[in-house]
Parts: sequence; C-alpha cells; structure tokens
Amino acid sequence: MALTAQSSIDPAEVERFSRIAAEWWDPKGKFAPLHRFNPVRLAFIRDQALYRFRRDGAARRPFEGLRLLDIGCGGGLLSEPMTRLGFQVTGVDASERNIGTARAHAAEQGLEIDYRASTAEALLAAGEPAFDVILNMEVIEHVADPGAFLRDCAALLAPGGLMIVATLNRTLKAFALAKVGAEYVLRWLPAGTHDWSKFLTPDELRGFLAETPVTMDGPFGVVFNPLSGRWTESADTDVNYMMTVLRDAA
Repeated sequence: MALTAQSSIDPAEVERFSRIAAEWWDPKGKFAPLHRFNPVRLAFIRDQALYRFRRDGAARRPFEGLRLLDIGCGGGLLSEPMTRLGFQVTGVDASERNIGTARAHAAEQGLEIDYRASTAEALLAAGEPAFDVILNMEVIEHVADPGAFLRDCAALLAPGGLMIVATLNRTLKAFALAKVGAEYVLRWLPAGTHDWSKFLTPDELRGFLAETPVTMDGPFGVVFNPLSGRWTESADTDVNYMMTVLRDAA
C-alpha cells in the first residue's frame, strides 16, 4: 500500500503484524491474548451501542440498519461478531495480509463483510459516508501519529455516532505487566509487539480531540485475573482501558 507523507501508518508496525497474519484465528497462537480479551470487549461494545441507539437487547440482530467501521480490524475478530449482531460492517486494516486472512475466514463463515486494505485517512479523503459506530480497539498505540489518526477516525463518525477506543495506559504498571510481563516473562505476545513509549494516557486522548465536537467518557478499566483466566471490567485503568467518544448531534 502506498503511504502519503502525512500518513499516520507506521510501516514497521504493519509489517510486524503482516508476518503473523495467518495466525489470527488460532486461539492458541500468537493472538491468543486477543481471543481471551474478546468476550469483555464484545460485551462492552454491545452494551454501549444498545444504550446509545436505544436498541432492544433481546433482539437477535439488534443493530440492523447501523453502519460500523472496525479500524485496524486485523483478521476480523471483532468484525465477525459485529456482523452477526446486525451491523453493516466495514473492516479496514493497513496490512493486505491481514485483510486477506479476514476475507477468507468471513467467506468460510458465510458472512458478508466489506474488508479493505486501507487507512482512516484514505477513507476520509475518498469521502466515505459516515459511520454510526467506529471500533478503534488496540490500534492507536501502533500508529505513527496518534493525534491525527484519532481525529481522522472522529471525522468519519456520523452525528450522534459512537466510537470506542481501547488502548494501554503509559504507566509503570503497564510497562511491568503489558510490556515486560506479557512479552518477556509470560510470552503471551511476541517480543516487540508493544512500544511502551507509544502507550497513551486518557488525558492525551482527550487532548487529541479537544477541538473536535465530541463528548468523551471514561476511562473504563479492564483487568486480567490469572486465577480465572478471564478479563473483566474494573475501576483499575492503570494498564488496559477503554473510552467512549460521542459525536455531537447535527
């Protein structure tokens, strides 16, 4: 993919994930941490979208008629369940290998998902129609210009729309657990997956969108219990956290 001089994409990060693209759907492979993380992410997204759009949680496909962008979609671990919930999903990733994996798996599952090897800024430049929901999950800490990236994503959000951002806090606790612990001690992630200096604080996220017509809530913490092997929502935002971005109504 050709990148413009203003691109927020970090080619080294794209290449890192491209090398292991074939492993996205292996629950015991290099993306095993995301498979364990997925249930709490999915529950948070579903609850936030049900509340925001006043949809019936008892419905089988409660989000029919809503457009969703999964930016940095990887192999489609979120795009597929979002499609099953009724969203019209567009999955975008800068890695063509990731998109190839995502397309193949969706076809095997009989799911229609609009997967594209592209970027947020490219969608914006092309005049892509706005999305009701944008998932920005564990992506922003891997881009070259997080401020520009987040503003481009916010610009793709429809009036009254919802964006959910998940990332890692830049704290010493996060360095110890998410970097040293996860990559070098427990080896949950390949060494070099994260650069602690790129972790972002909630205040930095707020600052990136300070001049954008949005309301931000959170942070909402997420923690891992090594005894149960499960992730749960928590008041502890020192390592993993999520924030909601609500675009002002027109």
